Amino acid sequence: MDVLSTHHSLPHTTHESSSSSAIDQEKLQLSAMEPIPLLTPYKMGQFDLAHRVVLALLTRQRSYTPAVYYSQRATAGGLLIAEATVVSDTGRGYTHTPGIWTAEHVEAWKPIVTAVHAKGALFFCQIWHVGRVSTFELQPGGAAPLSSTEKGVGPQMTFDGRLEEFSPPRRLTVEEIPAIVDDFRKAARNAIDAGFDGVEIHSANGYIIEQFLKDSANDRTDEYGGSLENRCRFALEVVDAIVKEVGGHRVGIRLSPFADYMDCHDSDPHSLALYMSTKLNDHDILYIHMIEPRMAVVDGRRVVSKRLLPYREAFKGTFIANGGYDREEGGKVIVEGYTDLVAFGRLFLANPDLPKRFEIGADLNKYDRMTFYSPDPVIGYTGYPCLE
Repeated sequence: MDVLSTHHSLPHTTHESSSSSAIDQEKLQLSAMEPIPLLTPYKMGQFDLAHRVVLALLTRQRSYTPAVYYSQRATAGGLLIAEATVVSDTGRGYTHTPGIWTAEHVEAWKPIVTAVHAKGALFFCQIWHVGRVSTFELQPGGAAPLSSTEKGVGPQMTFDGRLEEFSPPRRLTVEEIPAIVDDFRKAARNAIDAGFDGVEIHSANGYIIEQFLKDSANDRTDEYGGSLENRCRFALEVVDAIVKEVGGHRVGIRLSPFADYMDCHDSDPHSLALYMSTKLNDHDILYIHMIEPRMAVVDGRRVVSKRLLPYREAFKGTFIANGGYDREEGGKVIVEGYTDLVAFGRLFLANPDLPKRFEIGADLNKYDRMTFYSPDPVIGYTGYPCLE
């Protein structure tokens, strides 16, 4: 709840108007002293956060100029999650997205991480393999994209109205899967070597890990398919390998059990989410970052569904909710204990100083969908205005 905008009703009084004004002013001052829920401190494992506003990962397809973009959004004690960063040459699905599988990648990330740390922020690298969401042109040697299945992804509409086509994938053999797990492990090590404070495993949005998790995409009949336990095996093997490499205190994971991105959905998302939330406790990871189901609209405002509550209660670490929240909704779920932190995507994209705007109740810049993935290094990227 946004405590600063709460209206207080005064009892009927016979005092003069000047006295009433003094009372009103006193109440406003007391109200202003109350903390804004999203801006209260939080202890996330070994990390001390000054506020609960998290920059969600945002693919921008501008990997040639990210230093200014991230440093603009860094605040002392804030948590930033870098855009999805590819773990291997087979993991690419889009042009101009960053990688973390070579020594050159590590060196290129170092000054960006340094710029974020100079502002006092924490920086996690989200590590990513797109699986079947790719084309022959982006794969080494023009090979078929790798996946849990041979079923392809249907055409996807882009923000600028184009249909995006993907190439038919090749099903990974059981013998090939450990190599993909190891790609994630090495990427995590590289991220830490580049100076990142931790890594977030991208297990959402229809990419390779979710292609194993969800039964619409996983039609395997081996130990990686069929039952819920089998479909989750690959994801948990990736988690286990990374935890052993860099420590669970540096590891988060992103999940979207209720989403249907890239033709990837599940017939029982509740069981999937509860199983993963419970099993991840065995690996003692730092956080789960979960995408909220679509919010209902009531009287012109979106209403939080609270469908994530069972998984927040099942998981022992930090819980991050991501669902298109605003200042009021985000504060409300913090106060109610529904989540520990709230990740903001499009609002943070368009408002580099989002925590400051939340603090003073300033108007927000509107984001422009048409420039989300355009190549311009300024417009729609680093060109959104700040208050100062």
